[in-house]
Amino acid sequence: MAAGRVPGLARGFTLIELVITVAIVALLASVALPVSELAVQRTKEQELRRTLRQIREAIDLYKQASDEGRIKKSIGDSGYPKKLEELAEGVDDQKSPKKAMIYFLRRIPRDPLNADPTLSAAASWGKRSYASPPDDPREGDDVFDVFSLAPGKGINGQPYRDW
Repeated sequence: MAAGRVPGLARGFTLIELVITVAIVALLASVALPVSELAVQRTKEQELRRTLRQIREAIDLYKQASDEGRIKKSIGDSGYPKKLEELAEGVDDQKSPKKAMIYFLRRIPRDPLNADPTLSAAASWGKRSYASPPDDPREGDDVFDVFSLAPGKGINGQPYRDW
């Protein structure tokens, strides 16, 4: 018989060692889950900032082209697009002899925080007309600005609607 061995005694982990190991794994999992959820939220918020900037730049370029006389507008029009889709559908260039089209976006991006897949990309955004006040944005005859319709606040504490 080998020295130091007790006959009939199996070698392995004790119950207390298994309980401690499971507790450590559970603690690590509980720390990792919120970190991964925060990373997903941060990614969506970065996408929201990027798409808002992209649409707002396109709206500003539309207004600039309108002020330059490249886009037909009637008396009393603000010079902003009548609908968000005009930025991707294009408009006739009034200064082009061949009436070429001016496009401001390749496509309208979706609101990354809007989870409703039945909405079109343009319908996923809230729209503010030029005539509405900034503290109470409403749709109207044109699209002056866009905002997220998502409820809740961002990591920075600001409501998504105010971005």
